[in-house]
Amino acid sequence: MIKSVYIINNIPCTQYRFSPRHISAESAMIRLYNGWTRAAPYESLRVADIGDVNVNLFDLKDTCKKIQEAYREIVATGCIPLTLGGDHIIAYPILQAVAERHGPVGLIHVDAHADTSGMILGEKIGHGTPFRSCVDEGLLDCKRVIQIGLRGSGIYNKTYTVYTFIYCSFQGFRVVEAVECWHKSLVPLMEEVRSQMGTGPVYLSFDIDSLDPAFAPGTGTPEIAGLTPIQGLEIIRGCRGLNLVGCDLVEVSPPYDTTGNTALTVANLIFEMMCVLPKVKYY
Repeated sequence: MIKSVYIINNIPCTQYRFSPRHISAESAMIRLYNGWTRAAPYESLRVADIGDVNVNLFDLKDTCKKIQEAYREIVATGCIPLTLGGDHIIAYPILQAVAERHGPVGLIHVDAHADTSGMILGEKIGHGTPFRSCVDEGLLDCKRVIQIGLRGSGIYNKTYTVYTFIYCSFQGFRVVEAVECWHKSLVPLMEEVRSQMGTGPVYLSFDIDSLDPAFAPGTGTPEIAGLTPIQGLEIIRGCRGLNLVGCDLVEVSPPYDTTGNTALTVANLIFEMMCVLPKVKYY
């Protein structure tokens, strides 16, 4: 029985503009069923790829406006969007639209970087600022925000320094740095996350640079000593039972990975996200 309608959207942007087509190509070998979790999303949901959201490559503010307007129409129909980026700024206008319908949402943010800078290269809107903007506009339920996999070197203008973690903690976020994830399963962590998120609406935002570049080199801001694909699966599968109202997977840049392995990994992660959406049938 078809219970709900869910939509997958593609948003090309600058160096990431080839991402959606490469991920779609690598998805050709993904089957209908999840052999491990026994999820059968295509028997439970109506799934459609509605193509690209039109963006303005010369005006980032206008791009955000266009994305917000597009998603306002999408979520108004009751669809749960799964989005292929695009850089991480797209999470900001998407969450604007999602919060209009659901109110402030919980956030599971998987990333090498906190993306809570107040300014990046002199601009308030950029791929390092989306979640600061979300906090400023009250789009997030800050007590239900967790960031997993943060790491990396810092730069002098405080974009990725200890100040970032102080800001996140001050807002009430739970921060799990990558070093805390080394050599361990994240299943216990996700048990805690499910308790933290409760029954309220939750958005999952997954930056592919959260994974170690040995597994996913096709990204613009790689950082060593990251998560493994297995841990990525544990995080996503650990979202089963949550009230997910949207997901994204961003920052894939195929030109940096001639093997295609990054896009292949992402295609499978997106499928796993589909498998944990509400109302999915399990065998």
